[in-house]
Amino acid sequence: MVSIECPIILDSIMSAKLSTHVLDTKNGKPASGVRIELLRISESGEEHILTATTNSDGRTDQPLLSGETIEAGDYKLIFHIGDYFYGSAAEAPFLSEVPVQFRINDPEGSYHVPLLASPWSYSVYRGS
Repeated sequence: MVSIECPIILDSIMSAKLSTHVLDTKNGKPASGVRIELLRISESGEEHILTATTNSDGRTDQPLLSGETIEAGDYKLIFHIGDYFYGSAAEAPFLSEVPVQFRINDPEGSYHVPLLASPWSYSVYRGS
């Protein structure tokens, strides 16, 4: 029997990152142009880290956090979904913002936070 070792570079497979994806469940498509704010939450309050906008695939062009910028702790994503739906609605959408508070326990892990949204409801989960 011949044994062949194939080295696997774990950094390229399991690189630490925080990403998101916004899907428009009313129209059945990625939500392009959604403004997203990322905040870090601590005992002293909320610290704004960045603001990003989703691309035509409903994702941000870069991870929200990656590598050494990820720290264990509590975070909040604020999806400005009302602005997205306002352009296609006959009246102002019911939802204006969707705040999602979550915890990063492993700063070396991969965290994906997809949002499925309509003008009236939303669902969020930890993806892969």
